[in-house]
Amino acid sequence: MKIKSDLIKTFLLKTKNRVKRGLTRINSSAFWKKPKFWKGFSLSILLLLLIGTGSFSFWVMSLDVSKLQSPLAQPTYIYDQNGNKVSELSSSKITPVPIAKIPQTMREAIIDTEDRRFYEHKGVDVWSILRALIHDLHTGGFSEGGSTITQQLAKNLFLPSDKTLGRKFKEAAYAFKIELTLSKDQILEEYLNQIYFGEGQWGIQNAARFYFGKDTEDLNIEESAMLAGLPKAPSIYSPLKNKDKALERRNQVLSLMKDQNDITAADFQRTLSAPITLRKGELKDLSGKFAPYVDYVIEEAISRYGFTEEQLLTGGLQIYTEMDSKVQQAAETVYQDNQYFPQGKPDQNVQSGIAILDQHTGGIRGLVGYRGESPFRSFNHATQLKRQPGSSIKPLTVYGPALEKGYTPGSLLYDGPLNLNGYSPQDYDYQTRGQVTMEEALQNSWNIPAVWLLNEIGLDTGLSFAQKAGLPLTQADRNLSLALGGISSGVSPLQMAQAYSTFANLGTMNKTYAITKITSPNGYVFAQAKPESVQVTSPQNAYTMTRLLENVVDNGTGKNAFFGRPTAGKTGSVELPHTQEFSGISKGSKDVWFVGYTPELTAAVWMGYDKTDRNHYLTVSGGSGPAVIFREVLSRSLKSTPNEDFEIPQGYQDPWGQQQSHRTKFRRKSSFNLARQALPEFWPQPQQLLVESGAEFLGRFT
Repeated sequence: MKIKSDLIKTFLLKTKNRVKRGLTRINSSAFWKKPKFWKGFSLSILLLLLIGTGSFSFWVMSLDVSKLQSPLAQPTYIYDQNGNKVSELSSSKITPVPIAKIPQTMREAIIDTEDRRFYEHKGVDVWSILRALIHDLHTGGFSEGGSTITQQLAKNLFLPSDKTLGRKFKEAAYAFKIELTLSKDQILEEYLNQIYFGEGQWGIQNAARFYFGKDTEDLNIEESAMLAGLPKAPSIYSPLKNKDKALERRNQVLSLMKDQNDITAADFQRTLSAPITLRKGELKDLSGKFAPYVDYVIEEAISRYGFTEEQLLTGGLQIYTEMDSKVQQAAETVYQDNQYFPQGKPDQNVQSGIAILDQHTGGIRGLVGYRGESPFRSFNHATQLKRQPGSSIKPLTVYGPALEKGYTPGSLLYDGPLNLNGYSPQDYDYQTRGQVTMEEALQNSWNIPAVWLLNEIGLDTGLSFAQKAGLPLTQADRNLSLALGGISSGVSPLQMAQAYSTFANLGTMNKTYAITKITSPNGYVFAQAKPESVQVTSPQNAYTMTRLLENVVDNGTGKNAFFGRPTAGKTGSVELPHTQEFSGISKGSKDVWFVGYTPELTAAVWMGYDKTDRNHYLTVSGGSGPAVIFREVLSRSLKSTPNEDFEIPQGYQDPWGQQQSHRTKFRRKSSFNLARQALPEFWPQPQQLLVESGAEFLGRFT
């Protein structure tokens, strides 16, 4: 053991001596003092710098900032028939404004507050970063200090919100790339349109509108200073939450602006003492306004003019429409009031749709396609519905074409037992009257006379008339059930309103449209409506039909549609299918309608369940539910419109002649209520009136 210990000591001693000799040689040579060493060292450092800089530059150049060059989503605005801006469409939380519309004081306020050397640096302010890093190393954390406006823009658009050195390094790289891509003014514009100003407001325009109720271009010095002070801590400096802190912060910004000579001492003193004055009243937010109509505008822009939904939501389009704001508001108000609708079931609401037209142009004045809350572009019962119209189709498939064939209101029609090739219609009361006039048959919506008359004039005659009026009928509908609305596919309220506008417009049907034109923000016209019209019947026959349909409202199944001015229209009810599912239900309907018009407007109303079954069906009729909706919507829409009679075509030959009753003569006057009061004996009592089908009950009078 002693021998091993001596060997180890000897080895350690020799090793120590060798190290001493090596250090002595290094000291004696002093190689770092030689020029050759420093030359090589400098070249190595330079090479490393070049490689690092090149790698960093290559990485910066490879960064994708194309998002900056994509235009910000611009809201699309909807205008009514008078050119008033009534609604807004947007997929973005931002309403961008160009730099030219941002006041100089607003620009200076944000620069003086956030990045006073903005126009001097190249995206990264080195001195500010060094100061921030020293502070971060001292505190052991990583703050946001030292970031330029360009860096903040990079962070908002391209980076996560974590506070790490790695993220700061990436932030600087993106800032360099942004500075190579955009001018300083473009960067400032992007920044002001992107940053958060608190209270849910993104971008300078939304903030200006929210806090002050004005556009960005109208901001004054003190308002600009207040907004410039918000991005640092929006919740702390919000004037809605803490007006004292907001005022203190605003004045701090004003002081910075004075220090940078961006406002004069006089302006500083004046604005320093000015109170914060926020907007008063509700913010006029057009987003989501008149949604039922706007949903159809989108549909028409896509289907008729080829726009995409993305273009409509982001393209800054200006869409001019035929909407009458008064009519649309009246329709929406009624549809929001449950008293006008049957009570639905917990799992399914009674749905409805209404379309209101100007028969003289085809312009859609108002439209509601659903009841209750509905998601964006949901199913539209006013335009997308396909349901059988019941007896509301009779003027289009039977009585209108019969007038063309020479029949008159006084023509006698058969009303008795009928079997035509196995088809045996029944009147609502399962009774027959032998013979009735056309006027009586239409007034009371009896079924047998309508089917008999369609057979007399010919199926092709009835089918062709309705097709010319715009109903989507096919050869599959060429059967006698056409007289009662038994069609293969179905119709929508908009199609029925368009068809009835034929009678309201003296025989000429104007095809419906909502959009007048679509333009760019600067007025370039992308699309423009081209009105189309079809002469369906003669003015004389159209006016005769109007008088027949007036009688339906005055004395027949449409009585609940009357509201003190000339009104014509027809009810319709579709009975429940005769299937096992509905056995035992004696009184019920699947769909109910009212289609009618005044001298000013034509409207069609449908009501029913989306899914009809034994637990979901209607017990109201077309003469109650839809007729009341028609009355309420049109009476409100025309409240300030003077009463007018329907236009009588030139040279009109009265088919009633001298045989018309006192009642009919008085009906021609503009005030029907006065006529009822003057000669009550000529107006039938409610119990005397007859109704259509099993679901039409005449206990529904004003």
